[in-house]
Amino acid sequence: MNRLLPAPLLSVSLFGLWLLLNLSVSPGNLLLGAALGLLAPLLMAPLRPQHAHVRRPMVIARLIGRVGIDVILSNLLVARGVLRAGKQPPRSAFVHIPLALHDAHGLAALSMITTVVPGTVWSELALDRSVLLLHVFDLDDEAAFIQHFKDTYERPLMEIFQ
Repeated sequence: MNRLLPAPLLSVSLFGLWLLLNLSVSPGNLLLGAALGLLAPLLMAPLRPQHAHVRRPMVIARLIGRVGIDVILSNLLVARGVLRAGKQPPRSAFVHIPLALHDAHGLAALSMITTVVPGTVWSELALDRSVLLLHVFDLDDEAAFIQHFKDTYERPLMEIFQ
């Protein structure tokens, strides 16, 4: 069944969307919608990512809560940095963070977290996935930032995905 219908929900959705867009349930549209619903997932199956194996679901809840708190705090810190930029400019810097996380799903989650948290920008990932280059808006202590990043984000993601 998986080989014929690798994504049944996607097949049904494509079929329904085809009929909805054409505003017709004529035999030709039913046939074309069914063909689209069956063939598109089959042709795209090699492009689908591997399934993630989530190991510690409670860690996910704690990580989401921590990211939410960090988003709020970072918003306030970035706003303060922007408002006082005339008196004391922010000390922005690129930081090389050594990574122990190598799972593709974990790295994708880490990239989304750094995108969501204001003041950090994911700049580059080494080809061997061993080092992350991160731009930080206002950096006081690089070593403390790296330790905070690893403890707060990388370690929980390793518990979840590795």
